[in-house]
Amino acid sequence: MTQPIMKLRTLFLALAALAWQAAYPCTSLIAGKNATTDGSVFVTYAADSHTLYGELYNTPAADHAPGAMRDIYDWDSGRYLGKIPQPAHTYATIGNMNEHGLTIAESTWGGREELEDTTGIMDYGSLIYVTLERARNAREAVKIMTDLVKDYGYHSSGESFSIADSNEAWIMELIGKGGKEKGAVWVARRVPDDCISGHANFPRIHKFPLNDPENTIYSPDVIDFARKMGYYKGKDEDFSFSSAYGVLDGTATRGCDGRVWSYFNRFKDGMDRYLPWIIESKGEVMPLWVKPDKKVSATDMKWMMRDHFEGTPMDMTKDVGAGPYAVPYRWRPMTFKVDGKEYLNERAIATQQTGFSFVSQMNENHPEQMKGILWFGVDDANTCVYIPVYNCVEKAPHEFAHGNGDMLTLSWDAAFWVNNYVANQAYNRYSQMIPDIRRVQNAEEETLDKEVAALMTGVKGMSPEDAKEVLRAHTDMASQRYVKRYKQLGDYLLVKYLDGNVKKEKDGKFERTPEGMAVYPDFPGYDERYYRAIADETGDHLRVREIKK
Repeated sequence: MTQPIMKLRTLFLALAALAWQAAYPCTSLIAGKNATTDGSVFVTYAADSHTLYGELYNTPAADHAPGAMRDIYDWDSGRYLGKIPQPAHTYATIGNMNEHGLTIAESTWGGREELEDTTGIMDYGSLIYVTLERARNAREAVKIMTDLVKDYGYHSSGESFSIADSNEAWIMELIGKGGKEKGAVWVARRVPDDCISGHANFPRIHKFPLNDPENTIYSPDVIDFARKMGYYKGKDEDFSFSSAYGVLDGTATRGCDGRVWSYFNRFKDGMDRYLPWIIESKGEVMPLWVKPDKKVSATDMKWMMRDHFEGTPMDMTKDVGAGPYAVPYRWRPMTFKVDGKEYLNERAIATQQTGFSFVSQMNENHPEQMKGILWFGVDDANTCVYIPVYNCVEKAPHEFAHGNGDMLTLSWDAAFWVNNYVANQAYNRYSQMIPDIRRVQNAEEETLDKEVAALMTGVKGMSPEDAKEVLRAHTDMASQRYVKRYKQLGDYLLVKYLDGNVKKEKDGKFERTPEGMAVYPDFPGYDERYYRAIADETGDHLRVREIKK
């Protein structure tokens, strides 16, 4: 057993004794510090892609000699784009957070195709990770990001960014100029501290104040460029960034804004008024943020990332597409045609093709080494366990590390593959398997919550280096425990639900006869709607015939 893990376990035992004497489709949700139960700022992110492998990126802090350059590679394709100068010092990063607890997330919305600039150097992914290496807080990050695209050009299409630290959160929306001019047009707005917000593949900044530099910043030509391109003709004060630069089609509001609506709807009454906008793309536009009726917690944010519109008109477990096991997933493509008419599948926050997701918890009242906690998960957010990764952690655990498997190479000690082992079994028989998954998932996360709470107290008396060592050890230990437990869970699901049956259990074990044989399993079959659909479609073809004697 390593020395850090021994220290960690000793700390947990001591605190326990003390307690006895005296918890492209991408989506990003935001909560201001006065909208949360503990004063944290929250940013979530689901990096959804059919080719993105779930792993935890990290770069160490470094000093750079004058003239040093940084290579830029497109995050989506890996293609080399160019070089930019390095600053004298860069900060350590872990995932989408840096050592100061700054977090940046995104969602792509594309926008007007003619504005994509392939000559630019800074793609959206590089913009995130380069900025994390250079900025200490959210306001610095906004300036660095916009300076980078101004100096080196913007390579990607329209993008929304969540940019937050332990004090404030911002949404910035940005799109290039199609090579017609260098740089990009953009607007950044500070989310009020008592509000929640979010974005999901559609630009959400409509009208914005033109004279509030403390809370709203924008490129000087954001309106003039739209006029020049013929996108807008009205007064400056009526300008909508979303209307000018986004593309509103038949799926944009329902498939994109719908995810944010579901978040708002969970914590704010009266959100039905925006259903015409979500479902039909008409009526009152949904606001950029709302003040929740109740404050949100880290646990609330994790479960929000697992949302499938449950209890709403878009509930994915209710229509016939859910099948006989109430499966809240739909395979791609997102739209399909029947008799010449186009239909869509709902697009929820939780989806099967997530590479990684996180809930970033930033709190200035936490110990410095825990000022930022990146609750990190891979694969489907609905079935993952969120592992705490602290802002002082400088190296990814083996279970989440780059190089431990990839999208075409299975690794049984990689969190991504073990979570897929569990999740992909549940996609076939969801209503039967999800209670078994929740039992293990909840137990793991409840344990982690208790351990993190203990560490909040435990690291206060430690030196910075000792605190860092113990927190890194906790992230490593939690990752190992999760992967081991989920491999066991996947094996259990395979055995229990083999061949459409359900094995009987007794006292936490599969039941055997006195002779040691497997007890005869249950045959749960399908739900009543499924059987009725067969009877309605086949008529008497499959009906059991009565034999008259």
